[in-house]
Amino acid sequence: MVKEIQLRVNLIEECKENILLYKASKQLKVDKTEVTAIKVLRKSIDARKKDIIFNYKVAVYINEAVPKKSDYIFEYKDVSNAKEIQIIGFGPAGMYAALRCIELGYKPIVLERGKNVRDRRRDLKAINQDHVVNENSNYCFGEGGAGTYSDGKLYTRSLKRGDVRRIFENLVFHGATEQILVDAHPHIGTNKLPKIIQNIRETIIQFGGEIHFETKVVDFIIKNNALKAIQLENGSEMTVNSVILATGHSARDIYELLYKKEIKIKAKSFAMGVRVEHPQEIIDQIQYHCSGERDELLPAAAYSLVQQVNNRGVYSFCMCPGGFIVPAATAEGEVVVNGMSPSRRNNKFANSGIVVELDIDRDFKKYEKFGALKGLEFQKDLEKIAFFAGGRTQTAPAQKLVDFVDGKLSTNLNECSYQPGLKSAPLHSLLPRIIGSRLRKGFPEFGKKMHGYFTNEANIVGVESRTSSPVNIPRKENLEHVEIKGLYPCGEGGGYAGGIVSAAMDGERCAEAAIENL
Repeated sequence: MVKEIQLRVNLIEECKENILLYKASKQLKVDKTEVTAIKVLRKSIDARKKDIIFNYKVAVYINEAVPKKSDYIFEYKDVSNAKEIQIIGFGPAGMYAALRCIELGYKPIVLERGKNVRDRRRDLKAINQDHVVNENSNYCFGEGGAGTYSDGKLYTRSLKRGDVRRIFENLVFHGATEQILVDAHPHIGTNKLPKIIQNIRETIIQFGGEIHFETKVVDFIIKNNALKAIQLENGSEMTVNSVILATGHSARDIYELLYKKEIKIKAKSFAMGVRVEHPQEIIDQIQYHCSGERDELLPAAAYSLVQQVNNRGVYSFCMCPGGFIVPAATAEGEVVVNGMSPSRRNNKFANSGIVVELDIDRDFKKYEKFGALKGLEFQKDLEKIAFFAGGRTQTAPAQKLVDFVDGKLSTNLNECSYQPGLKSAPLHSLLPRIIGSRLRKGFPEFGKKMHGYFTNEANIVGVESRTSSPVNIPRKENLEHVEIKGLYPCGEGGGYAGGIVSAAMDGERCAEAAIENL
């Protein structure tokens, strides 16, 4: 017999050995000797009150063995000589499109402009230490996409878009810890993601797929509204049947190419703002109602904030407890910041994007001449402002939080995790009014919700501009482009995902659609 039950465990009880066994047997009124196993299905922390509670959903096995195999079985077959599907981009969408192709008996040919995870590290070092940006290999481009060197968050609200559990199980199959199957807000960590991504690559190659790194697509050859071939930067052409376009939200050259060739794209609403960074201890004390260091049983505290300011949402985005702020520029002459965390989330800082919703139909009147690229051009301009304000390197403009709201230049800045360094700058006057004014009203409101959050012990760092794609590549119900036969816009770059899991699910769906429509 198997019973699924909910258990609540306080902080003192959490330390005790076999506490779940004790509580489960008591709740079910069975002898502890009859319980053969307890499997944790879900774990979350309720820290809303001073007495912190661990919530467990468990399966209790009574006089019954735990099944050894997962319900999910991944069987890959040799596709070396099978029909080909081209995939542009090897982020989560491209990776899972490739895996799904193999499962369905088709050969994926992956074209990735960036380098593999190992070689990519040298270019990340160059950004951090030498302020040199490689336009094809950086925190956004390369094996695994932008997700490789991120927090590795797996939480998604896209539950209707596909089988979330299947993606999680596949990540475990490729080396992720089973803890991601349990945690309410699972993450992998930037230190562990590269190995998992390498394992996925090896699976694809082992079963006959191809992955070509440092291979940039520069043109689409179209005849009679059908995609016939793609042109590579080295001048060669590749004849294609179906192409899954999974280039991510920062491949501006692809958007510009589509626009130039009059292939239908649309401007899309998105959000922009800054990164705010606090000492992790401050966030812990607020969230866990404690003084000094948090209990060792508790993870680095996270937060989620939202406030309506002048009819626009101001909200936290990609919150990284125990993490780092990283330079996410994809070209010289721009400064972009993002966040990441190691698996243990043991850095002494907590950072989060704090961004403002932008309306593509109302907010970009000065950019109308750029048509579908108007949001992208606005994004570019803000990143250029950050570049010049930071000193024309990857040094980022920054300001103490209260100083920003008060409109004061910070005479000094707090210690920060951002490796290229910070430069004091008047972000309150540099940010466009539509963003800056709302942030200045939003931060004090956040301080009312989290007492201690609104403090000059925090820095704000600019700019957080790559929250999602500023462009949508429209597609039909069968996931094919609305005009071009054989082209399947996919993942974040198409405007159909917002994170690792949703992008992976969309990659699988696009692979299925491309094969079905061959």
